[in-house]
Amino acid sequence: MRRLKNLPGLAGKDKTCNSGDFRVASEQSASKKISQFCVRLETKQKLRFNYGLTERQLLKYVRIARKTRGSTGQVLLQLLEMRLDNIIFRLGMASTIPAARQLVNHRHILVNECVVDIPSYRCKPKDIITIRKRPIFHNVAKNESIGRAGLPDHLTISFSKAGDPVGLVNHMASRESVDLEINELLVVEYYSRKA
Repeated sequence: MRRLKNLPGLAGKDKTCNSGDFRVASEQSASKKISQFCVRLETKQKLRFNYGLTERQLLKYVRIARKTRGSTGQVLLQLLEMRLDNIIFRLGMASTIPAARQLVNHRHILVNECVVDIPSYRCKPKDIITIRKRPIFHNVAKNESIGRAGLPDHLTISFSKAGDPVGLVNHMASRESVDLEINELLVVEYYSRKA
C-alpha cells in the first residue's frame, strides 16, 4: 500500500497513509529512471488492488470496455464502479471493498428484494440495495459511517422506518464520481499488447 499510495477501496475512505512513509521511497526512486512499462504496470496494479480483482478479471473487464462504445478507459472505470461490492463500499455499508465482498458472499445483501451472493454482480440504474435482516449483521448496519458526506452522485442512501439503510443506484457512474486518482488510459495501454 505504501508503494501504490492511497487506495480507498483497500484502506477505507477515512484512512490515508502517512506522507512521511513515502519520503524514503521517493528519495530512492528519484535516483532510478522509471520506464514507461513500469509506470503502466504500477497503474494497472493500483487499479487491480483497489477493486480487489484478479488479473483474469481485470483483463475480462478491459475486453468488455473495448467492445463498448465510448472511451475505453472511462467505460472500464464505469464497469468497475458498478460492481455490487464497490457500490456497498461507496454507500458506506462496509468500511472496505474486501469487507463489502464478504457481506455479499455471506448473503447479507439484497438487490431488488432478491439475495445476491456474487460480488461482481453488475448493478443497473434503479437497483435498490438493502441489508438482509439478520441479528448478527444488525449491529454492523447501524455503523455511523453509512451515508458519509463523500457519497458519489450516482448513488443515494436513505433509511427505512426500522432504521435500516436503503441504497439506490440513480444512474451509471461517471468519471467524476471515481475517487481513485488514476490515469485509466495507462491501464488500457498496458493491456493493448496483451489483448
